[in-house]
Amino acid sequence: MSSKSYLNIARAFTKINDSVLLLRFIKEVSELTFPGSATTMNRIIFAFGECKQVDMALLIFDNMKSLKCKPDLITYNTVIGILGRAERIDEMLNEFASMKEANFIPDIVSYNTLINSLRKVGRLDLCLVFLKEMGERGVEPDLRTYTALIDSFGRSGNIDESLRLFDDMKCRRIRPSIYIYRSLIDSLKKMGKLELAMNFLEEMNTCLSDLVGPKDFKRKCR
Repeated sequence: MSSKSYLNIARAFTKINDSVLLLRFIKEVSELTFPGSATTMNRIIFAFGECKQVDMALLIFDNMKSLKCKPDLITYNTVIGILGRAERIDEMLNEFASMKEANFIPDIVSYNTLINSLRKVGRLDLCLVFLKEMGERGVEPDLRTYTALIDSFGRSGNIDESLRLFDDMKCRRIRPSIYIYRSLIDSLKKMGKLELAMNFLEEMNTCLSDLVGPKDFKRKCR
């Protein structure tokens, strides 16, 4: 089915709010689509999350554990993302812990989802904890990881941490984006560090053609 079809299913349940009917429907779908039913379940859970039906999405997720199609890494990443967007941070962290207890190894999507959710509620301390954990588990942070952290620490006034992360990113040979430079320049100006801001502006203009820009992000989305 198309993504629109999954969203239509989720929207239909906003009108009836019947958990018994939902669980019956989920069971039938899992049996009809087995053994590839985990993919279908993941898309349904995502659609419910998109329609702001967080509790229904969690109900499907919990019910999956009793069906033939068990949750996989994508399921957990989807649920973590839904809880993060709803700012249900404690539940998000609990599901992340449960994922590891179920012997699923977190990937870059897992950590980026956590970090993005935590930074939006101001938990930058935990962002650094998970960044450290990534290194310990051998998961390399990417441009999205650094963009989230550099921007958030800059906005919070901790420009020194932003600069440290920027240097760390360049040491890992991750190509910076124009967004990171603009974020750093803006934060430095607000902190009154005008000379350093101008230095970064000059550096940005010098290597402009090598920076990741809007076209690169669009290409990744496709």
